[in-house]
Amino acid sequence: MKPFFSLVDVLLVLVFFSHVTWAVNGTSHCKQTDSRVIRPHSVSITEFGAVGDGVTINTIAFQNAIFYLNSFADKGGAKLFVPAGRWLTGSFDLISHLTLWLDKDAVILGSKNSDDWPVVDPLPSYGRGRELPGGRHQSLIFGRNLTDVIITGDNGTIDGQGSVWWNWFRSKTLKYTRPHLVELMNSTSVVISNLTFLNSPFWTIHPVYCSHVIVQNVTILAPLDSPNTDGIDPDSSDDVCIEDCYISTGDDLIAVKSGWDEYGISFARPSANITIHRLTGHNRNGSGIAIGSEMSGGVSEVYAENLYFFNSSTAIIIKTARGRGGYVRNICISNVTLVGVDTAIRFNSNFSQHPDEFYDPNALPVIERITVKDVIGENIKVAGLLKGIEGDIFHHICLLNVALNVTSDPWNCSYIQGYSALVSPETCEPLKESIYPNHSLDCFHLSNHLWSSGNQNRGSWLLSSPSPR
Repeated sequence: MKPFFSLVDVLLVLVFFSHVTWAVNGTSHCKQTDSRVIRPHSVSITEFGAVGDGVTINTIAFQNAIFYLNSFADKGGAKLFVPAGRWLTGSFDLISHLTLWLDKDAVILGSKNSDDWPVVDPLPSYGRGRELPGGRHQSLIFGRNLTDVIITGDNGTIDGQGSVWWNWFRSKTLKYTRPHLVELMNSTSVVISNLTFLNSPFWTIHPVYCSHVIVQNVTILAPLDSPNTDGIDPDSSDDVCIEDCYISTGDDLIAVKSGWDEYGISFARPSANITIHRLTGHNRNGSGIAIGSEMSGGVSEVYAENLYFFNSSTAIIIKTARGRGGYVRNICISNVTLVGVDTAIRFNSNFSQHPDEFYDPNALPVIERITVKDVIGENIKVAGLLKGIEGDIFHHICLLNVALNVTSDPWNCSYIQGYSALVSPETCEPLKESIYPNHSLDCFHLSNHLWSSGNQNRGSWLLSSPSPR
């Protein structure tokens, strides 16, 4: 296994995308925010002494450039242009009404010196660093209490050079939780588009306590054995739209979160109105679409469609545990194609990591109105591993038009209740009652569903599409 992804890997991904036409040519479902908006003021990072040789540290240059551009925030905003080159830097903060633009051959490199990533307070909805008590390292690109922020370019690259952090994690020599690659907090009107993100130390893109976020046409890569390198993790955020992305990492491709145990319950900021369209990717240690396991503030109204996962551990998962509290409800995942996936659908209720000993073991999560429909899969080991919690049954779980070629165990279910129709192999006993004619209103987003036999062939061309090597 290579220690990081190179531009050769990125080119292979782009070749793959040429076979997956909806991944690049689909109609946008996101509320249109033009990432090419013209800012009346623009400067290049080179005007502030930055050197793009991959060796010179440019943290001060980025900080000074953004400090200068802040004077234009109330004059239509400003653009910071990063030209071709390899721009080594530590963490830096963004400002409102800013476009950070990376040219085609521009690469922002994260410093390998942990001192260049300041330690900041833990998130209030987590109560401590996610990995260790105390603070956490600030992300490479960070923003707090911002509005109208655009991070985009002509497919430039942001490389966290995370291998040094992964090694510190494995050797248990970290003093604080690892940093994300990009984190925006308490911000609104955020666009992240047309870029490649490589080798994040921890989660890659993390909007937390944000509203009106678009992540569009991005590629996210990290080695399949890199620890906890999630792709995109909306966290206690609402009105988030993710589309036309390719993600291959060491953990979940997308994970929707909302705080951890008693801290998430107390902070009470849910994630809601999350839409995901045309996502392609794979992993070996995570899932394609995840909800949780930090979901104590609640997660609802998640819509994901046109998904293609291959050579992966799990396609769809809800992760929770006793002590989480909160809820996951009104979830619809549809139009899914799977190839070479170990487990197609999973509910895992045994995520027993807690922030401290003060969590309430009697705080049980409410999981209800989860719909998965229009799924085809080849070379699937397990169709579904659906486990609720004793004394806390997950209700109104609905499966419709699911056809999986299963090589091992079909379904294993406990402490769930729901309905199904047109599922192969035949589903487990708690879901055998038919959706039609009496239960379509009990299932989320099915009241107007009209199934046609043509859906069975949807995506069949994907099954023969080549995968990146």
